[in-house]
Amino acid sequence: MGYYQNSIFWVEVERIKPNPFQPRKNFDEASLASLSESIRTYGVLQPLTVTRKEIERPGEGITVEYELVAGERRLRAAKLAGIREVPVVIRSGEDDDRLKLELAIIENLQREDLNPVDRAHAFKRLVEEFGLKHIEIGKRVGKSREYVSNSLRILLLPQEMLDALSKGEISEGHTRPLLMLMDRPPEQKTLFVEIITRKLNVRDAEQLARRVTPEKTRKTDLTPELLLLERELTEKLGTRVRIEKKQEGGKVTIDFFSVDDLAHIRKVLTPEIIPSTGAMTSEVMVEEPNVADALVQPEKKEETGQDDLYSIKNFTV
Repeated sequence: MGYYQNSIFWVEVERIKPNPFQPRKNFDEASLASLSESIRTYGVLQPLTVTRKEIERPGEGITVEYELVAGERRLRAAKLAGIREVPVVIRSGEDDDRLKLELAIIENLQREDLNPVDRAHAFKRLVEEFGLKHIEIGKRVGKSREYVSNSLRILLLPQEMLDALSKGEISEGHTRPLLMLMDRPPEQKTLFVEIITRKLNVRDAEQLARRVTPEKTRKTDLTPELLLLERELTEKLGTRVRIEKKQEGGKVTIDFFSVDDLAHIRKVLTPEIIPSTGAMTSEVMVEEPNVADALVQPEKKEETGQDDLYSIKNFTV
């Protein structure tokens, strides 16, 4: 196999099997037609990546099979252009199914070809089929843990909304206000229809979502200092945090959507950050919508130097 490794060869397009782990489900016909015209004129400028297998079959001898790792859009466009052969780079080591999926995801992300729903499903496969954590996926595809977690949250939306997102009828930004209403399906559906029919931008959609949530009336009971603290906690934890002030003490509610989210929250909320005693007696409630995963231990502890009257140190767990 060393002779073939990373070398460029010309292979008939009909002999190349598609990547069974291709994360991209939809290919824009107009875009493919445009690419095929370019290929017809200039040829395939960037080689496809494939694996090569020699298989011995009774009565047929040894036959060679090629399976696509990356470059399905170019392969499809080449077929449309009537190209008989395409340049390929033959790689070894890609027999690993996870690696095939990773390479396909990375190529699509680099070219920004994956729509948000296909990307989320691809990340989900890496989590469920290969046991990768959000932070591990992020490192492999060159994105942050938050990027991966936020992508996966999209899949909490009803299928109708996911279909609209795939078709480009709503943007990925519109999913934020829709996810705010996950526990209020009628209002969520109404907002979705409003976004489509009135062509609302993301800011207008978020304003409508806030009007139908209890947040506005609840926040009127909070002091400016607690409102600021709530915003700071939301930014630090990377998820929604709500503070409710009672006559004595109060309550902090933290939303999370996956085991990795919970691990990240616990990593931040360590004993060094939140001491067992403080100026206010409060309780922290962690909620997980639609997820029933086991608790993951934190990776490491972080420290903070904040120390003021309304800092997080004044809340106890």
